Amino acid sequence: MTVEGMDVESQEKQPYVAGSNAVDVTPNQDGGILKEIITEGTGEKTPANGNKIFVHYVGTLTDGTKFDSSRDRGTPFEFILGKGSVIKSWDIGVATMKKGEKSVFTCKSEYAYGSSGSPPKIPPDATLIFEIELLDWQGEDLSPKKDGGIIREQIVKGEGYSTPNDGALVEVHIIGRHDGREFENRDVKFTIGEGDEEGIFPGLERALEKFKKGEKSLLKMKPQYAFKDKGHAEYNIPPNAEVEYEVELKNFEKAKESWELDCDGKLEQAGLFKEKGTNYFKAGKIDKALKQYKKIIKFIEHETGFEGDKNTERRAVLLATHLNLAMCYLKLDECVEARDQCNKALEIDSQNVKGLFRRGQALLNIGEPELGRKDFEEVLKIEPNNKAAANQIILCAKKIKEQKQNEKKIYANMFEKFAERDKQKEEAERKKQPDVMKTLGEWGEDEREREMSEFERENPNILLLPNNSGDFKDL
Repeated sequence: MTVEGMDVESQEKQPYVAGSNAVDVTPNQDGGILKEIITEGTGEKTPANGNKIFVHYVGTLTDGTKFDSSRDRGTPFEFILGKGSVIKSWDIGVATMKKGEKSVFTCKSEYAYGSSGSPPKIPPDATLIFEIELLDWQGEDLSPKKDGGIIREQIVKGEGYSTPNDGALVEVHIIGRHDGREFENRDVKFTIGEGDEEGIFPGLERALEKFKKGEKSLLKMKPQYAFKDKGHAEYNIPPNAEVEYEVELKNFEKAKESWELDCDGKLEQAGLFKEKGTNYFKAGKIDKALKQYKKIIKFIEHETGFEGDKNTERRAVLLATHLNLAMCYLKLDECVEARDQCNKALEIDSQNVKGLFRRGQALLNIGEPELGRKDFEEVLKIEPNNKAAANQIILCAKKIKEQKQNEKKIYANMFEKFAERDKQKEEAERKKQPDVMKTLGEWGEDEREREMSEFERENPNILLLPNNSGDFKDL
């Protein structure tokens, strides 16, 4: 700033030179972004990556030519910090500002529009001057549907770039609050995706997948991502309550990804997933069992590096996994998914009794008893003494009979409706015809109202027709 307290707007068309109190805010201290504070902000907090930022700004070239201004438009500018939606100097510079602060940033071209510039207003290799006022910011929305259900406000930034993934082992400290009242304060260690074993709900797990090591943040959580409509009696949390969690990620160990493992490692990991899935299934935690079984599919279904005995083992694991997935879906009454898993199992082994039987069950439950009966009949061909399959055939026959009876009723009702509709059409057409008893007859009004002549009384069988003049003559 050349004159203290004078902003860029008042210096329009005047060259700008950074003052002696300008600070280099580039990570590498290369002088690419110089910051000079005009008006100090309030508090100690600064925005974090992912926050929605609200600013006013004026942009000029070094000769004072103004090329853009939110103030001229009369509307603050909004953007998400640290996501590359603005030039690099903004992502770096705004992250250093406090609420209410107004600063001038001198940005070299490599932190602005580079050698290409932004025609026609910004020439190539241009150094730019931005006066920015940080009006406010909102926490980052971490909810899956971006519905504002999980808002993160960073307290302490984490280190590095790595974050926990699904299956990672994490060590955290959590403090839960409701209406300003602290209801839990503890250290906890758990596996992402299995947090409910330690009283951690899925919304908190979802948020932790965005944390870096050492990060501490405040999470504002809507009911659908916290205790939902049930609340938490022990914590005295009512139904549909919003809560806050202060969370510190102390340490974590990422779960191995498929691409990091060789064939033996993948099969070993698949075995661990299967064991966990089976334990969850036996405990009645079907959703968690499904998740473990799906991990097996992800690890080994489309891998091409297996050969010989290893490929045979891989196919056996896949067969068992598809059958287990089918059983889980049947338990959840998601029978279309169960049928699809059986189809995949039978692609591996077309005579697999469990695959045929479970597909038959799924087909019966989705209203395909004839197809289901064929599967149960195939089971009996392989295992003639399979009583369960025989009983299912009886159920299929009963269902088929019920369907045919229902079809008869439907067709009978259809015919009745058609007949009734035709009758109504005929009645409507009939009503359109004139009523000869209520309208003029062929003799006209005079013919009906006049008195009979002497001739007509003496000769009742002889008709008298009117002539052209309206008079009657004897015929």
